[in-house]
Amino acid sequence: MKAIAYSEFGSADVLHLTDLPDPHIGSDAVVVKVEAAGVNPVDYKVREGHLAGLLDTVFPVVPGWDVAGTVVAVGLDTPELQVGDAVMAYARKDVVSGGTLAELVQVPVRTAARKPDALSFVEAAALPLAGLTALQSIRRAGVAAGQHVLVHGAAGGVGSLAVQLLVHQGAHVVGTASEGNHDYLRALGATPVAYGEGLADRALAVVPEGFDVVLDYVGGAAIDATPALLAEGGTVVSVADPRARTELGGHYVWVRPDAADLAELGALAADGVLRLEIAETFPLERAADAHRLVETGHVRGKVVVTV
Repeated sequence: MKAIAYSEFGSADVLHLTDLPDPHIGSDAVVVKVEAAGVNPVDYKVREGHLAGLLDTVFPVVPGWDVAGTVVAVGLDTPELQVGDAVMAYARKDVVSGGTLAELVQVPVRTAARKPDALSFVEAAALPLAGLTALQSIRRAGVAAGQHVLVHGAAGGVGSLAVQLLVHQGAHVVGTASEGNHDYLRALGATPVAYGEGLADRALAVVPEGFDVVLDYVGGAAIDATPALLAEGGTVVSVADPRARTELGGHYVWVRPDAADLAELGALAADGVLRLEIAETFPLERAADAHRLVETGHVRGKVVVTV
């Protein structure tokens, strides 16, 4: 099969199109013919070796965890899925090796859900990691209807989905973003505020009593500003900065594959509750350019590679 792979950690220049053996099926997995694969910031961080102390790596690595495609083979015990099913998955495994930027990928059934007919393969590939991160961080925070929630990085792939999920469940949402994305956030149902110096003052001008929940999808300066933003008894959850837990007594969330959660997100997207913003698509042979675009950090919505 054709695949994008790398044999050493490094910049996007280490990515190359190559021929690799077709993946094994596995007893509790399926093989999916890839139609589209989402590219996320964690993909380039893994490629650069920043997570080598956390995840075992077997070279050559095919990067990518988000996928949408069609089941072409099933394992010995996979009653959940059949050949011909259109699926989407956050196909993260215990070892970094056989990822989704390929013509075929092995997908554990615990990570996969059926793709709703109303979603294109590109839309479905944009949903898994970002959607699961948003959903699971909101649940960890215990957000309730009527609460005031601040979302750091609200126009990004995760943040924009979090805003929509929060609005859907009745929270009052304020989101940080650059000025150019403020109309976008208003369209999603959030009140925008500019990030940068003076952020706390601008956010508290909107909600003077402080926020019940702060959801951080940025880290760094966003966490630095958070203590001044929390109401008494407020909760902070971060997916980007462990200080949310170690210094602020909140939670640090590492997204988990979950077929039921993904099916829930797919239904919300199919019903129009979630709007999936696609920033740009690239063909498989230009996957390195897709990585480079995500690395800029200035992408609204998701970058997707089509196969």
